[in-house]
Amino acid sequence: QIQLVESGGGLVQAGDSLKLSCELSGRAFSTYNMGWFRQEAPTKEREFVAAVKWVGTDTAYADSAKGRFTISKDNAKNTLFLQINNLRVQDTAVYYCAATPFPVLTSPGLYSTPARWPYWGKGTQVTISS
Repeated sequence: QIQLVESGGGLVQAGDSLKLSCELSGRAFSTYNMGWFRQEAPTKEREFVAAVKWVGTDTAYADSAKGRFTISKDNAKNTLFLQINNLRVQDTAVYYCAATPFPVLTSPGLYSTPARWPYWGKGTQVTISS
């Protein structure tokens, strides 16, 4: 099992920046991929944001995330990050950290599918005010 705990969310103003963190623990995950998803409302599907290979440099971004979102990691501290710049009201959502042992970075059809990610954190709420 892998445990993921997100932090860094909150209420911020449009135009501000925010850096989310996700602390990882549990079984060895050196071959895993790590990612961020967001969910605007409980009735909506979780939307893929970005992913990174835990050991390596491969990354993937949703088209909507390119330019303002940056995924990064600190392998020594077992921490995943998501930097969001120039926040918009539409970025309001619960942001989830996820992990998967599957080689999802090979295809958008794989990494963007929540069902391909078996491990999830509980999420951190990000609310943007205008």
